[in-house]
Amino acid sequence: MPAVLSPEEAEQAVLLAAPRGYCAGVDRAVITVEKALDLYGAPVYVRKQIVHNKHVVANLESRGAIFVEELDEVPTGQTVVFSAHGVSPAVHAEAAERDLKTIDATCPLVTKVHHEAKRFAAEDYDILLIGHEGHEEVEGTAGEAPEHIQLVQGPEDVAGIVVRDPNRVAWLSQTTLSVDETMATVAAIRERFPALLDPPSDDICYATQNRQMAIKEISPEADLVIVVGSANSSNSVRLAEVALEAGAKAAYRVDDAGEIEEAWLDGVQTVSVTSGASVPEDLVQGVLGFLAERGYPDARAVHSAEESLIFALPPELRRDIRAAEKAAAGS
Repeated sequence: MPAVLSPEEAEQAVLLAAPRGYCAGVDRAVITVEKALDLYGAPVYVRKQIVHNKHVVANLESRGAIFVEELDEVPTGQTVVFSAHGVSPAVHAEAAERDLKTIDATCPLVTKVHHEAKRFAAEDYDILLIGHEGHEEVEGTAGEAPEHIQLVQGPEDVAGIVVRDPNRVAWLSQTTLSVDETMATVAAIRERFPALLDPPSDDICYATQNRQMAIKEISPEADLVIVVGSANSSNSVRLAEVALEAGAKAAYRVDDAGEIEEAWLDGVQTVSVTSGASVPEDLVQGVLGFLAERGYPDARAVHSAEESLIFALPPELRRDIRAAEKAAAGS
């Protein structure tokens, strides 16, 4: 149910989505780079942005992380971390050829989709991967079975799909998409291919779903919705779209409070605030501080789900941490 405001609160209010911000996969990825820097010393190379947030990337760069687009930018024998979005088997093979020490910070929920792709391919299905062209996660998943996978970006692509056997078609999706948008695409695919096989479990990340559910709850009464997140963060961009679909009068995505325009607040009584799954909480607090300085009251958190999931650090990093602790204890 949408958050209902009392008459007193309706004067002026700030509603804060809960949950918001870091998910378990992002938290694990960021900590992985921090621990690698502590353990091995700078520089530690990272292929692509570890997560899609420019502030997180800048902070890690200040500590000695070097972000590269491709592995040929990493000197032979150096340490490289793979981002939370995952990589294809070809990238793992290239790293081995270049004698790079790799730490795989791929989100376990993305790894699950990779396993599903390999299983469907082994069973000789044509796989329709719903996602955004060029997104690192899509490239990594597609690389698991390129001869079996074709990208479907939305319902408009469905008419052009060509498969070998209409009775052996399965779908997978990028984990950070909108649930509603994905299911609309699945429905369009199923109209063409009634025997379409679903993945064994929902591919849309729990955190993406929870953040979309939370913003739907606090958008109908909102004159303005502010989503904190970077422009290349699919889930952050989508949160602003979901807010408008849910009834918000206006919605904007910002990297931080410095991008908020004063004019957005003209005539605004109720502001709703949330953040994408790769956004540190201090950036949200900066937005709340900006609003407080302009006369808006303390934010009221609206809880729509609880999150307690924690992912263990990559096994190769845990092994090296244990070895370092053992060596330190023995010295």
